[in-house]
Amino acid sequence: MSTPPQPDTVCSIRSTTDPKDGTAACLMEWGPIEALVKPSAVLTTARDLAAAAAFAETDVALLSVLRDELQLDDSTLGFMMRDIRARRPIPPAPSVLRVHAVAGANTGLPYVHISRGSMKGELSPDEAREMAVQWTEAAVAAQIDVRLRYVLGEWGHLTAGDIDRLFTLLQGVQR
Repeated sequence: MSTPPQPDTVCSIRSTTDPKDGTAACLMEWGPIEALVKPSAVLTTARDLAAAAAFAETDVALLSVLRDELQLDDSTLGFMMRDIRARRPIPPAPSVLRVHAVAGANTGLPYVHISRGSMKGELSPDEAREMAVQWTEAAVAAQIDVRLRYVLGEWGHLTAGDIDRLFTLLQGVQR
């Protein structure tokens, strides 16, 4: 039986608004790290997570074929993988997390390494894809929430406090 992850090992994201100007934002929390980030950066991170999952799985398959079919040694394989990874396109937009595809040298399994500041994590490709979906949902929700807050404010039947309480209740249901 596995133990559940401790709160400081889980990198989470949720929709919110920027308290300075009321624009759409997402709150990333991971151990001692807390960051208010733009939905566009959250979407970029989701894209990076999904891409790293695919890259990690492809790298493991490629290494297996090169080892088994071409009988290449580990030194040659290491050189080839570094060269292949260096030729992959670098994402143009900033990401909230550092995301890297890894082909486990000892295990032969694909991994996705994530990090930010002092925090580091390792995900399976499926976990990385699941995280990408959660991050996409948070970014989209943040953009929708801002529009909904605006419409509710313009409606004239709710105070700013009423709207904040409504969103607090909605966020509680989301968890």
